[in-house]
Amino acid sequence: MTQKIALVTGASRGLGAALAEQLALRGWHVVAVARTVGGLEELDDRVKAAGLPGAGG
Repeated sequence: MTQKIALVTGASRGLGAALAEQLALRGWHVVAVARTVGGLEELDDRVKAAGLPGAGG
C-alpha cells in the first residue's frame, strides 16, 4: 500500500487548517507547517480526538 503524503503550508488557520484536517481524516500523512504554533496545536488536538494514529508525531 502506498502512503499518501501532503505538505500543507499555512496550516494554523483558515483554508490550510481545513485542508490539513480533512486530509488527515482521510488517512493521509500530513506535514503541517505555519508561522504560529497555537493553531497547529489546535489542529493536532482535533486530529488526536478523531483517534488517528501518528497525531502529534
